[in-house]
Amino acid sequence: MSYAIGDELPPFTIVSVSPEAMKQWAVFLADPNPIHLDVEVVKAKGLGDRVINQGPINVAYMMNMLMQAFPGGTIKAMDSRFLDNVYGGDSAVVTGKVTAIEGNAVTCEFALDVKGRGTVNAGTAIVQI
Repeated sequence: MSYAIGDELPPFTIVSVSPEAMKQWAVFLADPNPIHLDVEVVKAKGLGDRVINQGPINVAYMMNMLMQAFPGGTIKAMDSRFLDNVYGGDSAVVTGKVTAIEGNAVTCEFALDVKGRGTVNAGTAIVQI
């Protein structure tokens, strides 16, 4: 498959962020922070009225978009910045585009957007293809 600078990458869509998955990830990540598990704690902290998705799950969404766009590729470098929370029940989509190509290394920009709130995480990655 060939790529060109400016190519849009196929979006990766999360129809509804799962609070049940957050419970499973809390065990996997050894992250018992109650903001991922108990909506009453989220409310008490003034952080909203739904449980908050773990950051590594959000990063995984972005990695899934890259791996879908570059089957068989390897993410060599990736950085992102967290701009807002992702909440249980949110509908989200990861989009990206090619910004540079050097040999077999493709550099991309990407963003995780939540319906109705905009970009909640954004960054860049280099994928070896």
